[in-house]
Amino acid sequence: MTVSRKNKKGKSPRYSKYGYLFLIPFFAVYTLFSLIPLFNTIYNSFFENYRSGLNIIGPNFVGLANYATVFQSDIMKYAGNTMILWVIGFVPQILVSLLLAVWFTDVRLRLKATGFFKTVIYLPNVIMAASFAMLFFTLFADNGPINSLLMNLGILSEPYRFMSSVSGTRGLVGLMNFMMWFGNTTIMLMAAIMGVDQSLFEAAEIDGASHFQIFRKITIPTIKPIFIYVVITSLIGGLQMFDVPQVLTNGKGTPNHTSTTLIMDLNSHLYSKNYGMAGALSVVLFIITGVLSMIVFKALTGGKDKAVDI
Repeated sequence: MTVSRKNKKGKSPRYSKYGYLFLIPFFAVYTLFSLIPLFNTIYNSFFENYRSGLNIIGPNFVGLANYATVFQSDIMKYAGNTMILWVIGFVPQILVSLLLAVWFTDVRLRLKATGFFKTVIYLPNVIMAASFAMLFFTLFADNGPINSLLMNLGILSEPYRFMSSVSGTRGLVGLMNFMMWFGNTTIMLMAAIMGVDQSLFEAAEIDGASHFQIFRKITIPTIKPIFIYVVITSLIGGLQMFDVPQVLTNGKGTPNHTSTTLIMDLNSHLYSKNYGMAGALSVVLFIITGVLSMIVFKALTGGKDKAVDI
């Protein structure tokens, strides 16, 4: 006689409802700290609201006036600065991370002390960006150690003013973003490669495929979902770039605002009289982030999946 696990009405017990109970804390926190502030920001972007001395003026409904003011400002220049700074840091980051991920996961190389090197490359990611920026500010100052070293080696005859040069400032910001995040990207790509069935690599070797063919035809297609995730999250982080250029340029975006990012511009509006401008700029930044993320996603996933062909 078999014992049936059914209730009195003859139905099997369902445990899926307990899964929804465990999801309640996440949705509660997300709604309280993300969703409600998002709608509140959109709502406030249509109002003029500021403080004059001890008096609070507003909120006065101004419609799309704040958005018109935003687009009449230098927002396109700051958006261009943000994208340039992101590209400078991301391109070497993804190339180096892919190379390291392939090396560390290739059992044929028999690399030693891989755990130590993984820890070392990830360490910059745990350092606060503000501290990292202050370190670079000291190292690359006009009378800093880097200039002194270059002059002693005879490479420079006089100190190079990194902070007063467009290429110098942008290069430092890109270098810092690269050093801070390439370790995290390497770990994620390593996890993706380690999840690939090793029999695919073995079969490709037996068929006489070269290392580059294996990388191009097997590794890249199989880790494509994680690769897309890395690109999109890096893009979102790049559009939110603030702390590194803010500390490095003392919030001025020198020289001539060529290193001012969108979030730095948003931060300046938080100290202005009209808080609605900050809300309008936040909404515009939200739309730009969504559109660019969708474009990148479509560009990387638009083609049809092809069979692996060596």
